[in-house]
Amino acid sequence: MAPNAGSSSQKGEGNLGKKIILGGVSVMLVVAVVVAAVSFSTRTHGDKSDEHLSTSVKAVNTICAPTDHKESCENVMNEAVQNNGGNTDPKELVKAAFHAAIEELKSVFNMSAGMGQKESDPMTKMALSDCEDLMQSAIQELQASFSAVGDKELHTLSDRIDEIKNWLSAVLSYQQACMDGVPHPEVKSAISNGMVNATQLTSNALAIVSEVAAILSAFNIPFNFNPNKRKLLSEMDSKGFPTWLSAADRKLLAFKDTQKLNPDVVVAQDGSGNFKTINDALKNIPKSRSGRYVIYVKAGIYREQVLIENEMENIFMYGDGPRKTVVTASKNYVDGTPTYQTATFAAEGNGFICKSMGFRNTAGPEKHQAVAVRVKSDMSAFYNCRMDAYQDTLYVQTHRQFYRNCIISGTVDFIFGDSAVVLQNCKLIVRKPMDNQQNIVTAQGRTDKREPTGIVIHNCRIVPEMKLYASRFTTKTYLGRPWKEYSRTIIMESTIADFIQSDGYMPWDGDFALKTLYYAEYGNRGPGARTTRRVRWPGVKVINRREALQYTVGSFLDGQSWLPATGAPFMPGLRA
Repeated sequence: MAPNAGSSSQKGEGNLGKKIILGGVSVMLVVAVVVAAVSFSTRTHGDKSDEHLSTSVKAVNTICAPTDHKESCENVMNEAVQNNGGNTDPKELVKAAFHAAIEELKSVFNMSAGMGQKESDPMTKMALSDCEDLMQSAIQELQASFSAVGDKELHTLSDRIDEIKNWLSAVLSYQQACMDGVPHPEVKSAISNGMVNATQLTSNALAIVSEVAAILSAFNIPFNFNPNKRKLLSEMDSKGFPTWLSAADRKLLAFKDTQKLNPDVVVAQDGSGNFKTINDALKNIPKSRSGRYVIYVKAGIYREQVLIENEMENIFMYGDGPRKTVVTASKNYVDGTPTYQTATFAAEGNGFICKSMGFRNTAGPEKHQAVAVRVKSDMSAFYNCRMDAYQDTLYVQTHRQFYRNCIISGTVDFIFGDSAVVLQNCKLIVRKPMDNQQNIVTAQGRTDKREPTGIVIHNCRIVPEMKLYASRFTTKTYLGRPWKEYSRTIIMESTIADFIQSDGYMPWDGDFALKTLYYAEYGNRGPGARTTRRVRWPGVKVINRREALQYTVGSFLDGQSWLPATGAPFMPGLRA
């Protein structure tokens, strides 16, 4: 949940895709390679007893060296060695590390479930239910890694580093969303305390993956990162489609005019389609289907909350235009719904694509947190869509996301979350808030410095709505504020109107995160783009072209490897 501007309250808050499993496999392989390498490097020194002890100590110390929570890392691995009679088999150490994290998450899951059964407050009860769902997602992803420890294809390791970091970052986000969503102070404290070890172990895994090259270098062992060996979607045929793409998907993506598509099902309120509601269409998706599933939603106002569930992968949903095909609801925090559950439309299944639809949360500014769209779908894309609400309009929750030619409107923290997301060629409309409120465009939620996440606004327009125009200088509007400790937002090659405060950014609460955040601007234009009077926090920067290239679609999202298959247009680099 996002607080009102000036408030101290915090934001609230399966069928796994092959990418999750592959990412999990690679986590195991990273550690396995390191431990095996350490074992090999010490095998030729000393007698067998000293050699074994030295190997054990060095293996544990080397793996845990880059982590921020060394004690928890060393405790888990040393205990594993002792329990296995001094055995430093890499597989056993890896199993122990992930088994410990899984067990901690299971404890939190059981804790939240137990509390939920006893809880009488409806909102706290719903928040604990959210925790169960979030912890289940985290557990499933870690279990996929745990079960894949026997994989032998070590040569695939370097191809999956970015994938691993993406999924471990999501696990951290799930944990944080659970803690943030609980409104009751005592219950929140209990959940947070129970989450400490799980969060530390996940953070340690992310550190190991991020620093694997340095770890191997310490033992003079070469490790060659060669992303070109990847099975890239950007390996195109003569017509511009990925070479591995199915014939059906090629035919689908070849259509520039969606009216000529042959969808799997049609949703129409007037009864001219297969279903009258989007939810009915989703309930009837065949379990045995393969390939992309296409849902056409005809023009109409659909008053329903929609959830694309985890197992609903590779869904393509399109409408007749963002003002013609509109999904609307009004769930909100003030009336007793946790932020996580207020979303009018939520996409969780991987590979979700949406085109030419509108989404609204009509609760109004007085109802505070009220999400229009929540997305945790990996490699998801929204094209020519519109999201309208006030506070917390677009919740970019986790994973890799892309928005092109979209309109997003709101007031407080209206683009927030912890995904790796690029909004390109979009129009961000700042609305008139309640009296004594301030507008903030972004509130990014990165909790770990190694997370590959952030909000990137590229070649967009940031403008006030007409109702705000007369009071645009007296109603303060900021580009962002740090929701979490390592908050990261980059605004580049965009047009910023004159109503943005010259200092650009505002604190969240006192000096929280002011020394660890990263807010960068590059090549922006318009009267609001002047940076001479920006706040002087260490992480607020005007970056150069080389630095800006790190946050383009091609680099930040590895977009050229998956966006062509979505059919959405995109610019992989900078404009100039």
